[in-house]
Amino acid sequence: MKVPYNYLPMQFKDTKNIFNEWKKLIKSTDFTLGKYVSMFEKKFSNSIEMKYCISTNNGTDALILSLKSIGIKKGDEVITVTNTFYATVGAILAVGATPVFVDCDDRFQIDHNKIENVISKKTKVILPVHWGGSSPNMKKIINIAKRYNIKVVEDACMGIGASINNKSPGTFGICNAFSMHPLKTLNVMGDGGMVVTNNSKLARWMLKYRNHGMIDRNNIEFWGINMRLQPLQAIVAMNELKTIKSIVAKRNLNASLLDKALAKLHPLIVLPERPKGNVESFALYMCLAEDRNELLKFLNQKNIEAKIHYPKPLHLQKASSIFRYKKGDFPVSEFQADRIITLPVHQYLSKRQIEFIISQIFYFYKKKSKKIRIF
Repeated sequence: MKVPYNYLPMQFKDTKNIFNEWKKLIKSTDFTLGKYVSMFEKKFSNSIEMKYCISTNNGTDALILSLKSIGIKKGDEVITVTNTFYATVGAILAVGATPVFVDCDDRFQIDHNKIENVISKKTKVILPVHWGGSSPNMKKIINIAKRYNIKVVEDACMGIGASINNKSPGTFGICNAFSMHPLKTLNVMGDGGMVVTNNSKLARWMLKYRNHGMIDRNNIEFWGINMRLQPLQAIVAMNELKTIKSIVAKRNLNASLLDKALAKLHPLIVLPERPKGNVESFALYMCLAEDRNELLKFLNQKNIEAKIHYPKPLHLQKASSIFRYKKGDFPVSEFQADRIITLPVHQYLSKRQIEFIISQIFYFYKKKSKKIRIF
C-alpha cells in the first residue's frame, strides 16, 4: 500500500471548473490584477471576518508586505520562533530588521512565557507562527504586546481553516500573512499569498505598494514593487476556498484516528496537546518519535511518505551565524528537531491508509523489542 504525502494529483484530477474560468479570463485578457483577484480578496476576507485582504504572489511577500506596511526597518528587532520555515526570518531580514529568536513549547509553538525575556528598546514586532496549522497562545501574546506597546504580525501561512475559539488565525495582529503554496490547506497551482487587516490606511498602502506604488498607469504615489497575485491563481483559490471546511474536517478526522492510536505508544511517541476550543488545519501532523531517523527510513521503505519539519532549527543554520546564536540556546527546539516526524494526514487518505500508518509504526517499535501495550 502507498500512503503519499503529496496529494496534488488527486486534488487537481478534475479541473473542469477551473479551466472553464481560465478560458473566460483568456478571452478577457485581464491578466494583471482585475476582477478575479478582487473577487478572491473579497471572498477570503469575508471567510475569516476581516475587512481587507491584499493578495500577493506568495506567502513570503505577504510577510514582507505586512512588515513594511507598519514601518519596520533597519535597526528594528522582530521577535519570532526558531522552529519555523525560512520565509519567516527571510521576510524580517528583507525589510532590514533583525530577528530575535524565542524557543518553542511542547506544542511546537512559540513559547509565550519566554517572549518578555528578549524584549528590548529595539523591539517593534512579535511575529508568532501558527506552525503546522496549530496556534500559539494568541491571547497571552496580544496581552504582552499591549503591555510593551509593540505590534503583532502573524505568520498564519499554515493556518487557513483553523480556529481559536471560533476565531481564525491571522485575525489577531494588526496585519497578518497567509500562504497558498501547493501543499497548504488552501492552495493554488503554483504560489500565492495574502495579507489581511482591519486597518484601512494600511490596506490602501499595501494595495499600492504591491503594484509598484501606482495610483494609475501614469502615476505612482511612492516607490513599490510587483507582488501581485496572478488572476489564474485567484481563480484556483476561489475554487478551492469552496471546500476548505470539508478539507479541514477530513484532516481532523484523520488526525484524531492517529492521535487515538499513537497515544498508546507513549513515551515512544509523544503527541502535542490539543487545546480545547482550538481547531487545527493540520497542514502538518507532527509528533515526537524515539529512534526518529530509523522510523522515518522504515516508513519510507513501506511506501509511507513521512517527512521531517525540520531537522535543524533556524538558529543553527549556517545562514544564522551572523546572529551569534549557538547550540544549546534553545533546548526545546533542538530536542524536538532530533525527534520530530511528520505523518501524512491529508484529506485524500482513506481510513485504511491511516490504519496502515498506525500498524507499521506499532510494528516498528515491536520489532525493536520495546515494551509497549498493543491495541
